[in-house]
Order: sequence, then C-alpha cells, then structure tokens
Amino acid sequence: MGELLTIDGSRGEGGGQILRTSLALAACTGTEIRLANIRASRPRRGLAAQHLTAARAAAEICGGELSGDELGSIELTFRPGRPRGGSYHFVVPSAGSACLVFQTVLWPLLAADEPSSVTFEGGTHNPMAPPFDFLAQSFVPLLERMGASVLLRLESYGFYPHGGGRFVARIEPCERLAPLELLDAGPVVERRARALLARLPGHIATRELGVVRDRLGWHEDECLLRRIKTSGGPGNAVLLQIERQHLTETFTGFGVRGQRAEAVARGAVDQVERYLAAAVPVGPYLADQLVIPLGLAGGGAFATLPLSAHAETNIEVVAEILGRRFAVSSFPPHGVLVSLGAGPGTGARPSRPPPPPSAP
Repeated sequence: MGELLTIDGSRGEGGGQILRTSLALAACTGTEIRLANIRASRPRRGLAAQHLTAARAAAEICGGELSGDELGSIELTFRPGRPRGGSYHFVVPSAGSACLVFQTVLWPLLAADEPSSVTFEGGTHNPMAPPFDFLAQSFVPLLERMGASVLLRLESYGFYPHGGGRFVARIEPCERLAPLELLDAGPVVERRARALLARLPGHIATRELGVVRDRLGWHEDECLLRRIKTSGGPGNAVLLQIERQHLTETFTGFGVRGQRAEAVARGAVDQVERYLAAAVPVGPYLADQLVIPLGLAGGGAFATLPLSAHAETNIEVVAEILGRRFAVSSFPPHGVLVSLGAGPGTGARPSRPPPPPSAP
C-alpha cells in the first residue's frame, strides 16, 4: 500500500464538504487518503449519518477499504479501488440529505466502465444542502454540456426533519469531461416561483408567494402553489428559478418549525436580489458544484458572486488531490472570475488504480 495523503478536515469551511469532495476525488483517481479532524467546525464533530452513508457508498462503488467509518468518528482512512458501474441503493437513516450522497458517488461513477442505476433514500429538500430540484434543473444540465449523461427521477419528497424521500439516478460512463465557460449572464428568459407544501395549510404558500410578488414584481402566473402528495412527512420549500439562455439558477427557502412563512420567502428573495444585482451567470451554490467538474475536466471558467467557504474549500481539495489550481480574480462590477487553465492531459479521464491481482 502507498503513502496516505492526509487532508485536514478542520480547514476552510470545516464541515462535510471536505469529506465529500475528498472521497469523490480519491475514488476517481485511486488516491489513498486519511481525513483528520472531520467536521471540526461543527457543534457535533465527526461523522453524522449522511456523511457515514457517503463514505460507505464511495467505498462500495469502487471496492475500497474504509477504517474509522463509525458515527462520530473524527478520522477516516479510505483506500479506493477501481470505480464499478452497476445497480446501487444507498439509504441515509435519518433526515440527512440524500442529495449530498449523490454528490459523492456521481464523479467516480462517471469514470466507471459501465452504466449505473443508483437509488437514493433520505432527505431531498433539506436546509444546508442542495435540493433535488437544484440538481435536476440547474446542475445536471451543465454537466450534460460537458459531455456527461445523468438522468434524475424523483419518486418521493423527503422534507426535513422527517426525510423518507427517494430518487433514482441513471449515470452513463463519460470518457472525458469537456471544459465549460460561463461568463455572460445574458437576459432572463423565464422566471418561476414554486411553493411546495406537504401536509400543511395552504395559507403558508399563499403568504410566501405574496412576498415574491411584492419584492420581485413577479406576475401571478409565474408563482405557483404545488401540493406534494408523495412525501415522508410534512414540509415546505420555496423554489425561485431564473432561466437564462445558457443556464437555470435555483434559489431556495426552507420552511422550519417556528419560522414565519414570510421569513422563509424573504430568505429566498434576498438570494435572488443579490444574484441579479451582481450581473453574473453563476450563483454561489452553483459555483460550489462547478469546481469539481472543471477540476476533472482540467479547464474552464465561470463568473460568480464572491466565493462561499464551501467553494473555496473545494478549490483547495481539488488542488491537493488533482494537482490543478484555480485562479480567482475580480469580475466587475461585483463578481469574481474563477478559472482553470488548460494544461497537459486536459479533459482526460482521471488516472485510476491498477486492477487487483488475480487470485492464485
């Protein structure tokens, strides 16, 4: 066995993002890693249920070895094998986000030799995680422009704190990811507001959509109430989408117990106003997600708002595992430009570990 690459989980945002990105890139490249100080900046340090599921999922899809994979563990060792396509089923045994588990296994499954069908169960609409709608309507379409083929199907909603959602991903092998540039915001083609309600009174959504119309000036036919009948429990979310020629951005407010409906909507509206005022194509959450595929592609650029701690952490981990360094510069009037120059081997499939020796 080779020398382990040690990654400090306390740096940057100090949360689960370091864990997920490290596991994904290690599985793609065959890099053996040791994660220390896992989620050191969180009130409850160490592996929570969704992080443990992500780690075990990464190991399963590449026949890897894990040590330290226990709830609450602050150190984890991962020795990956070769990513393998096939049929998989991963369950987050809590209201933790199944969408974050998808983020972990997506990249190595794109590098596998066979297609994959993966069923995820857990939270699909959680605070502090991308909701399913963001993945399906904002993120995956950009991956398709890079050459990937990923189909997502939502079967049931899982709102926080009950979870119980379910979705299926069909992932085709991708020989190479092409660099992607997103520099021009361009005009808004369409805008949509949806208030999702599961087992809750309709006046909640009415009040939320009223805030959207008052603050953003959106029309009645752009604001829809959607009652969710396939849900593991009660829940509410406000989804605001800005469609431009080259991408669709999604901003979300999540209803939680004790918070007024108006406050939920105001949080989502605030995000939209900041995004529109910056006159950039990529919002802060999409920027988090684009760092990994551009790193794997070896090139590309996007203009976005000032980077979040999650995005900065992803940039650091990509540099450490892939050896590719992003440049971040100003993008007038209020944004930043994140770019990765093309170099030798740009666009090539990440290197993989050799196959295990045959049994005697």
